[in-house]
Amino acid sequence: MPTPSKRCGPAGGRPFHLGEQYVPHVTRLLGGAGQILVRQDGRVSNRELDAAGIVDPSMRASYEACRTLNAAHGKTYYLATLLLPPAKRPYVHALYGFARYADEIVDDLASTLSEEQKAAHLHEWGDTFLTDLDAGSSDDPICRAVVDTVQRWNIPRAHFEAFLHSMAMDLTVTEYADYDALFEYVYGSAAVIGLQMVPILEPSSESAYDYAMDLGVAFQLANFIRDIGEDLDRGRLYLPLDDLARFGLTRADLEKRVVTEQVRELLKFEIARVRRLEQASRPGIALLSPDSQPCIDAARVLYCGIVDAVEKIDYQVFTERASVSVPRRAQVAFPAWLRAVRARRAA
Repeated sequence: MPTPSKRCGPAGGRPFHLGEQYVPHVTRLLGGAGQILVRQDGRVSNRELDAAGIVDPSMRASYEACRTLNAAHGKTYYLATLLLPPAKRPYVHALYGFARYADEIVDDLASTLSEEQKAAHLHEWGDTFLTDLDAGSSDDPICRAVVDTVQRWNIPRAHFEAFLHSMAMDLTVTEYADYDALFEYVYGSAAVIGLQMVPILEPSSESAYDYAMDLGVAFQLANFIRDIGEDLDRGRLYLPLDDLARFGLTRADLEKRVVTEQVRELLKFEIARVRRLEQASRPGIALLSPDSQPCIDAARVLYCGIVDAVEKIDYQVFTERASVSVPRRAQVAFPAWLRAVRARRAA
């Protein structure tokens, strides 16, 4: 992480302007559900911060900066966050802000930095964040809220260390021999995101953490399937090489970006893994606080719905982007919002 006196923004000279007055207005075209769930001004944010008891002006500004990042870039993540009680939302925004910043260092395609320079930047940023975490405070406009969130919810430091390790892997590792090798990466890039979230969701059992890992990994694997072409553009392949070999494929075959019958069978195989993990994660939702369950259930349906979208485009992941349609998002979001409101009233 940059030192507090440095710009807090992505590598490559495109600042987020997080410490300034600039807050981009974000419109979500989600039909009726979106009109209910999303606002374009600061009223929702102020209500969330008030509900969470966050009163210090600099801390409120940091949480608002994280919310702005989530709204601008989180898409489904932001929509799901709005299904939580207002008092919980700022903390989820903060965790998103942390992950988004690291991702920008690693994957900003407009960056002019070399991989070595990105690695140095990530190392500096990560070390400074962990130092701030140990100190219990940060002057960084994003990390101030993250450190506060960690302290309030007693989130283990090890989860952030694992995340930073996986982000560093993206700068040196370009492919994975098998699923076990890939899991080292997805544990830090996805499983620990779920683990960070669980305390905020107030589980009734420690078993919720194992289920959260399964769901986080399912989300990540669904993204890998959708983004094969984009990841190849970055010089990376996240589908295990032994999975490719199972269907008589090599990385060179995928580099041709043609969906042959072998590629189609490979994608079916990967989709089946996503669905197994998603199915295995379902009992964990009932272990969360009732007012947290609609959020995670909606996220489960929408994120894992990516693989349904891949099937609908006949696996043409190199030429089309699989996405959950606006009507489907509204179909999931609106009933989830009603369940969330009922849960809050019953609390």
